Amino acid sequence: MTTAPESLPAPTPSSRFDRFAGLAAQVPDETVTHSLVSEVVVPGPGGREVTIALVTLDNGLDHTKPTTLGPNTLVELGRALEGLRERAAAGGIDAVAVTGKPHFLVAGADLSTVSTLRDPASGEQMARLGHAAYDLLAAGTMGVPTFAFINGVALGGGLEIALACTYRTVSTGAQGIGLPEAFIGLIPGWGGVWRLPRLTGPEAAMKAMIENPLNGNRTIGGREAFELGIGDALFEPADFLESSLAWAASVVRGETAVERAHAVEPRTDPAAAERWAAAAQAARGTVAAKVGEAAPAPAAVLDVFEAGASATQEESAELEVAALTGLMQTPQFRDTVYAFLDLVQKRGKRPAGAPDAGLARPVTKIGVVGAGLMASQLALLFARQLKVPVVMTDVDQERVDKGIAYVHGEVEKLLAKGRISRDAANRTRALVTGSASKAEFAEADFVIEAVFEDLAVKKAVFAELEAIVKPECILATNTSSLSVAAMAEDLAHPERVVGFHFFNPVAVMPLLEIVRAPRTEDSVLATAFVLAKGLKKTAVLVKDSAAFVVNRVLLRLMGEVTAAFDEGTPAEVADGALRPLGLPMSPFTLAAMVGLPVAQHVSESLHAAFGGRFHVSANQQALIDAGVKGIWAPTPEGGQEVPATTLALLEFGHRPSTAEQVRTRCEDALAEEIGLLLSEGVVAGPEDVDLCMILGAGWPMHLGGITPYLDRVGASQRANGRLFHPGR
Repeated sequence: MTTAPESLPAPTPSSRFDRFAGLAAQVPDETVTHSLVSEVVVPGPGGREVTIALVTLDNGLDHTKPTTLGPNTLVELGRALEGLRERAAAGGIDAVAVTGKPHFLVAGADLSTVSTLRDPASGEQMARLGHAAYDLLAAGTMGVPTFAFINGVALGGGLEIALACTYRTVSTGAQGIGLPEAFIGLIPGWGGVWRLPRLTGPEAAMKAMIENPLNGNRTIGGREAFELGIGDALFEPADFLESSLAWAASVVRGETAVERAHAVEPRTDPAAAERWAAAAQAARGTVAAKVGEAAPAPAAVLDVFEAGASATQEESAELEVAALTGLMQTPQFRDTVYAFLDLVQKRGKRPAGAPDAGLARPVTKIGVVGAGLMASQLALLFARQLKVPVVMTDVDQERVDKGIAYVHGEVEKLLAKGRISRDAANRTRALVTGSASKAEFAEADFVIEAVFEDLAVKKAVFAELEAIVKPECILATNTSSLSVAAMAEDLAHPERVVGFHFFNPVAVMPLLEIVRAPRTEDSVLATAFVLAKGLKKTAVLVKDSAAFVVNRVLLRLMGEVTAAFDEGTPAEVADGALRPLGLPMSPFTLAAMVGLPVAQHVSESLHAAFGGRFHVSANQQALIDAGVKGIWAPTPEGGQEVPATTLALLEFGHRPSTAEQVRTRCEDALAEEIGLLLSEGVVAGPEDVDLCMILGAGWPMHLGGITPYLDRVGASQRANGRLFHPGR
């Protein structure tokens, strides 16, 4: 292969993109992802060379900074493609291919730019600009076959670039592939809603556009994308570009035929149309369960998807433009941009109050005290992400063996799903060992306890550890509600103790509350933050205070709902009062999931720390004493009810509330508790509370953050006499 030097595209006279110049001028500070065009000549048998114009999307930043799509980027891409269309018409090239800088095709639209387009006319122009550029990639428009080489992250508009092309290759190393628009308050508005289901089938498309975004914004990797039919060929990362170019040349020469087993066309296939309708109906059930009517974007995706079953691509494009234009003006989109961009992407990567990472100590071996479910999850996470030896201990070898077996079983599940390679599975298993003796911690650099949530037990564990570990070893606790300072107060070196609070399930939940006790050293704290980054968790620094942030806020919320129930509010009214918010689950369902005894224990701890603001329910204790796992039980019809046997255990007051009264009561209580939490200096600011609740409790992105929401509904003013964000 021979490659001509890369260069920026020359402006094309009388471009169709001239009409978008005003839009581009609105965002002069956009970080432009340039379209770098090079020419690759791929030799073939009998001298049958294939000339491919390769467009590399690159923002010129280092490989950790994602490429994104703003107006200036799309105008430049469109003009570059116009120039290539002219070269194709003149016979100068045989194909056009699009790829990205290392690790990225494109990470989607530049949300910081898009969110500034507040008037509908600009929003509509942005929607039409994407179509104008992407439509040039269609083979019938370009005049030659077009290829996308998905070498890394391809999200939203980035994946839609690939979908617009005639053919696609994908790297086995690519991660972060998906259409997350329903999660961020938009729709895949540049052709994705119409094109994806025709490649993968409607069921897989609904998973990508609805199920995955509403389940923690899940994305997929390259191998899964290939298996779903998004990619036509799959290559290894080491020689991905070379293999993709050679494959593309073989397609152009007619040597390779591309077959698509999942492809459907509902306009001509009645069976496909039936599948389309069934997939939409199932997805509407998912939307109802996840967000109800609180977020308009998922429903808009489904409306366009359903219409697309009988629409042409051009007709669907008009629907996409209209939906995208409308959604860009909604408060839910702006709230999501704050939550996702300002909090998760920005503040989450630069934790407030974190010490200089240069102070961190090296960690080459980790100890985990305990071998139960939480401890075993921690051991697996440490071994898999940090790739250092991890040793677990417990009171007897039988429990240790059970913990090791859990780790091995989870590794096998990851291997079976193709999430890790056989070599990685073997290495991870080998890194995790166990012993009934804590003497195994003698050479550990970091030891975390995950034992029963009892202060005396945890203090005894730390006292035993201090007699074994080396002086520079850090001692961490995974406590969810107890005082870190109290655990360390009898130690000779309390300065090396830090809170390291994970959320369950450990592998899934992204938040890590790092707790600084009054005597915790900066080097200890810095090590905790460096470890959090290595574990791919978002860390928030919190002050040593009962239940820290997430559990304190959640238990105040759950306590208010439980109190309303105890006062005589029907269960369906009390538990359903917050349904319009689109929370991940109702308070009673959450209590049953974490376990009523655990919820009651934390409520008692918070009641002891803060008094009557935290309700301790005698009814809940009655359920625990009777061995009842939760309020709700399923009905034969698929609903839920409070069984008569459960009701017989309970005593109620005579002050029932309406759903609206319960909701207002909860909102005011949350505003009060967060106000107190901030006045105590538990975190640096309301943004940290928002970040904690989004990542640790699943507070919905479309509500922005919990503190802006409480401002909007008036709770902040009612409870505290002021807003959390007075200038917002």
